[in-house]
Amino acid sequence: MRSLFLITISALGLALLVTTAISQNMQNAPSPDQRAAATRVFLGLGAEPDKAAAARGAPLFQQNCAFCHGPQARGAEGPSLITSDVVLGDDHGEHLIPFLKSGRPEKGMPAFPGVPDDQLKDIAEFLHLQVEDVANRGAYHVLNILVGDAAKGQAYFAANCMSCHSVAAFAHIAGKYRSPDQLQRGWVWPARPADNSLAITATVKTAEGATISGRVTQVSDFRITLVDSDGRTHVIERGTGVDVRTKDPLAPHQAMIMTLKNEDMHNVTAYLETLK
Repeated sequence: MRSLFLITISALGLALLVTTAISQNMQNAPSPDQRAAATRVFLGLGAEPDKAAAARGAPLFQQNCAFCHGPQARGAEGPSLITSDVVLGDDHGEHLIPFLKSGRPEKGMPAFPGVPDDQLKDIAEFLHLQVEDVANRGAYHVLNILVGDAAKGQAYFAANCMSCHSVAAFAHIAGKYRSPDQLQRGWVWPARPADNSLAITATVKTAEGATISGRVTQVSDFRITLVDSDGRTHVIERGTGVDVRTKDPLAPHQAMIMTLKNEDMHNVTAYLETLK
């Protein structure tokens, strides 16, 4: 069992945690298989389904089980199997095979004593793959997102982005990303580079009257941690008389996200994709 902890932090603290987690260089982004594997480990999803066995089990499930549990085991006349304790407690059929052979007649679940064990194991792998498809968002394959109007995207870009950015900054930008979806993430929420040029900074006036400025590395409702220009770390309690002023170079992007329409996002991505 995994324990979940609720953490109360300020809006800036949440923004800092989120940007730290997602601000990675898109050129070095993991492959879909690597992303799926990492998500599987993070979520503790258990044994990885055997996809070849699941493919064999799919028609068997459709023939014997889909009429009751639905074609993807998400429920129909009978319950969804995605959250079934029996399914989730099984790795490769060691529990499901005897369960399917005996069934639960008292609850309307028929027994399948005549189905060979290898076929029941394939059905088990099919069920595990359905759980994987629901639970492991890292395995999701992004569809084609180049559905916008590049001309409209260029107009939006000129009206909303050129006040902060130069034309040169976007020269050949599409060639810097492996796919359009990474390009879209890159311009909607740019990565914070390792040189800290886009880091969140703050100026703090303490209750004693001292002024400390630096890069924010941690912040909450109770304290703020800064690294100054000399590399020294300052942990400051946010008590009475302490004034904190923050500056985030990506604040315009945060504001843009609150009003950005899907149509505009797709249009700008279509335009930037032409800048190879």
